[in-house]
Amino acid sequence: MTFAETAYAKINLALHVRRRREDGYHELETLFAFVDNGDVLSAHGAERDSLETVGEFAANIDNPFGNLVMRALAALPREQGIAITLEKNLPVAAGLGGGSADAGALFRIVEALHSLPDDWEARAARLGADVPACLRSEMAIGRGTGTDLEPVKNDLAGTPVLLVNPRIGVPTGPVFKAWDSEDRGGLPDGTARQIALAGRNDLRDAAISICPQIAGVLSVLSETGCWMHEMSGSGATCFALYDSADQRDKAAEMLRVQEPDWWQMVGLLR
Repeated sequence: MTFAETAYAKINLALHVRRRREDGYHELETLFAFVDNGDVLSAHGAERDSLETVGEFAANIDNPFGNLVMRALAALPREQGIAITLEKNLPVAAGLGGGSADAGALFRIVEALHSLPDDWEARAARLGADVPACLRSEMAIGRGTGTDLEPVKNDLAGTPVLLVNPRIGVPTGPVFKAWDSEDRGGLPDGTARQIALAGRNDLRDAAISICPQIAGVLSVLSETGCWMHEMSGSGATCFALYDSADQRDKAAEMLRVQEPDWWQMVGLLR
């Protein structure tokens, strides 16, 4: 039997960087949201673990066997191997949590085929700060390094969203190094929509200093009739939220004509 799981694209509707911790990580407060589109993992039982990568961005994975999917497989005890095919539809180093989303989908596949160990949350957190959130792919507030998750009233489920990337990879490390280290305060209270509208992305200016094209993407999105637009994570992907799918689709078509080299994906918030 073959199982398939979507590795839902992660976006940060708000991302507040508070301080640098003694362990070298940064204290974060973020509102995680997930799009009903992304990479796709297909899996079936096998004598040994294996991974095949296909799709538009498969060539961008430098070492398929050292990526988060294989590390997640190695982190989960099983009596049988699993053969995975990863359809890589999300750009790499894009602020969409692609590798973490893939690992989260892999955890869900193992849960369906076998079961997860009791300490699965700790195992997920060791793989990366975004992996616990991506495992369930449900809107949540993340604190600490992003692994401390809290529920939030999700009044944005079903919101049409457009993702746009100038096809430039932006590694996270240099963006954090370029951050101005100013603590501008924590997340506001309220529903997901209220937090998104009142929040901010503290890494935006740092990312633009490394990839100026991000500013161009945001400028174009601001003219598409969206009610919110922002950069996700550490960039370079930006998102726009719309009142209707028709508005979103018209914006996507406009961008296809105006900026044919940009990557884009449409979907709905989960």
